[in-house]
Amino acid sequence: MALCNLLLLMLPWLVAAGTAEAPGCKIRITSKGLELVKQEGLRFVEQELEHISIPDLHGKEGPFHYNISGVKVTDLQLALSDLHFQPPQHLAFSITNGSISLRFRRQLLYWFLGGSSRGGCRGSRPARSCSLPVPGSSPPVGLFQLCPALQYAGRVQLNSLLDTVSVRSPVDEHISIDYSLLSHPVVSPDTLDLDFKGMFYHRWNETLVNQAVAPVIEETERMVYVAFSEYFFNSAMDAYYRAGVLSMEIAGEEVPKDLEVLLRATFFGSIFMLSPAVVDAPLKLVLQVSAPPLWTIKPSGTSVSVAAVLNISLVPVDHPAIQLSSMAMDARLSAKMSLRGKALQVQLDLRRFRIYSKQSALESLAAPLKTLLQLMIMPMLNERTKKGVPIPLPEGMDFTKGVVTSHLGFIMVGADLHFSKGLREVIEKYQPARASRPQSPGPTAQAGSSPSLPISFNSTEPPGA
Repeated sequence: MALCNLLLLMLPWLVAAGTAEAPGCKIRITSKGLELVKQEGLRFVEQELEHISIPDLHGKEGPFHYNISGVKVTDLQLALSDLHFQPPQHLAFSITNGSISLRFRRQLLYWFLGGSSRGGCRGSRPARSCSLPVPGSSPPVGLFQLCPALQYAGRVQLNSLLDTVSVRSPVDEHISIDYSLLSHPVVSPDTLDLDFKGMFYHRWNETLVNQAVAPVIEETERMVYVAFSEYFFNSAMDAYYRAGVLSMEIAGEEVPKDLEVLLRATFFGSIFMLSPAVVDAPLKLVLQVSAPPLWTIKPSGTSVSVAAVLNISLVPVDHPAIQLSSMAMDARLSAKMSLRGKALQVQLDLRRFRIYSKQSALESLAAPLKTLLQLMIMPMLNERTKKGVPIPLPEGMDFTKGVVTSHLGFIMVGADLHFSKGLREVIEKYQPARASRPQSPGPTAQAGSSPSLPISFNSTEPPGA
């Protein structure tokens, strides 16, 4: 039985060479997920081969003269196929007993890779040796080279799907995310594991040393698992801190009236000593984070420790601001993670709040300031995190039935997958020049090469040929 094997080396152009860095993000694809990819990928390959343009053939082999034109693929059956993990770093895709129907000047039925054909492909010879002879002719005529077309579909066009996964992409106007691979994929008989850098940055040349625990994924029940370490979240906090955007300001009418009355009473002595022209000036509160917030992930949940400084000032019109007080504070937030589409969302909630000041009278402000944080600051923070962080997944593929769990040092998303778009639709979107699709090469043409997904073929005859 003829067999055609494709060995696909996954994503080598994304690998950061020579690094032993721990991943901030780890993705596991299980055999269940691979089965879904196989079904959609096989549908794409069938569509691709049915749409190839086969050149006219004219020539002579021995006493046999041939002239064949107007060749069209009318039907293609690749039902007996398999896509499986092949350790240590590959996927193996095989097709057995595939059949193809062709229409040219007369309708004929040809069996591709089986039946009465005397050719097949497997293993180590170059792709040009994979040909389909005319049944019953002697000697065989190298008629249609469909393996190079299959090679083109697997190498070039499926690579364009992988190109929809951005290695570095902006999260918002302040920071970006680096999802480059740290090492080659690790493949077992049932899983494929990918280690990503998973680091946020404000400027592309900035980096934060990863000292966090590396995520460990042992589960295999779902189609895909995505794990994020504490480093992933802490690098986001570091990037925002470097960008200088971890601050909030409440001024004038935004300050709640009861809090304004309490602040004016608390600082009455300082205000009383000021010029009458400024004593009724609006108040302004500026909350500025003094260090990057720190995330801690445990099986019981996730917390965020925040250290900040609160400056309280009067802001008279056409006069410099007059500072009334500056006090240090710290807060502990709880963080609840959820999956929405392809994004990881975070919902923050204030759990603990303390202020520090040499003036004991300011301790009375702790309760009203905590209320201010809960009613005004936290909603602002959650509005910022509402968009979520994108998870690296090709376009047209989405998560479904996602569940987020907490572990020691990392959180993990377990989910199934589904295709919201067909592979052909996505590939054509990112290949506008496909109208000039290459033709299937003639009998002497060689298949092209690609550094991304090397595919090898071999020619062999079926047993008893």
